[in-house]
Amino acid sequence: MDTFPDFYGNKPVTQTLKQMIDGRRIPQTILLSGPEGVGKATLARRFAAALLGDGGKIEQDDLSLQHNADSMAERDKWVADKRAEDPLLFSTHPDFITFSPDGPLRQITIHQMREFRERAQFKPLEGRHRVFLIDRLDRANEQAANSLLKVLEEPPEHMVIFATAENLYDLLPTIRSRSLVLQLSRLSEGEMLAFAQARNLPEAATRVALAEGSPGVAATLDLDVFRERRALLLVAFEYGAGVAPFANWIQESESFGSRKTEKLDLYLKPAYGLLAEILAVMEGKRASRHRDIQQRISAIAQRVNFGWVEQAAKGVDELAVMVKRNIQKVGALDAMIIKLRNYLEPSST
Repeated sequence: MDTFPDFYGNKPVTQTLKQMIDGRRIPQTILLSGPEGVGKATLARRFAAALLGDGGKIEQDDLSLQHNADSMAERDKWVADKRAEDPLLFSTHPDFITFSPDGPLRQITIHQMREFRERAQFKPLEGRHRVFLIDRLDRANEQAANSLLKVLEEPPEHMVIFATAENLYDLLPTIRSRSLVLQLSRLSEGEMLAFAQARNLPEAATRVALAEGSPGVAATLDLDVFRERRALLLVAFEYGAGVAPFANWIQESESFGSRKTEKLDLYLKPAYGLLAEILAVMEGKRASRHRDIQQRISAIAQRVNFGWVEQAAKGVDELAVMVKRNIQKVGALDAMIIKLRNYLEPSST
């Protein structure tokens, strides 16, 4: 029987975790690191199911499930004091708890870690272990991280703590040193295709190309929404490269501005992805992830140089900072693309 059913890729990591269970030698803190969507939280849930049983209940805490996504979206409307009084956690199984980033800024908060510390003292209700998962620990603010350290220094014997992070070095060194770190990598194309076929994902080849080795991204990607966001960014870069007139951008930006719930941070990764494709075409390669807009990417690539791509990447970096400051989203994009246009044509406006 497969210890971690329906889990794809990263065999060395799954084998290591299986050996822990089989040998009953389980570290108390396990840190799973790797890119978004490669299955870090999924693997933690599979491990908990193998250890605790009743995997069906544990899987109800999958954050990608609609009822959980709706719950988190509703909390975004709450005032900060209300979220502080009722820290976000998911616990369908009595001995498995998931803490995930909360609020519009998507942070692990001090209030959640205080709740973590309090609940960590409770003994298991059904077996020998309790498993706590902190998903995206790299989103913890300084207060929350320091509060967690107090548990990591002397965890109760019954506790198994999982944490996930995209970037290990966004964590305190003391957290890393108290954890067994397991690095997950992107899946191969063959593994991704096997995953997509097993899930009967529509437009599987497109999803695999766009997901870049991340099955979670492939499974949850709304292609219509993705293409709509990509269209905005493509017109932005076309104007910035002098391929399209400003009128084209005005039309797209007005539509973007009217979508009040659309957050700028949802556009950052697609923007980086388009820039990577432009750079690849400049180097004589074909667009690998956006084949349906190959001609438009090529038109941009023919007009720009490496310095322009570098400026564009810096511009997206600045947008990432602006997201945290709640800067007006259309104005931020306007400023970026005008700066790019002026980079190529200093006298142009």
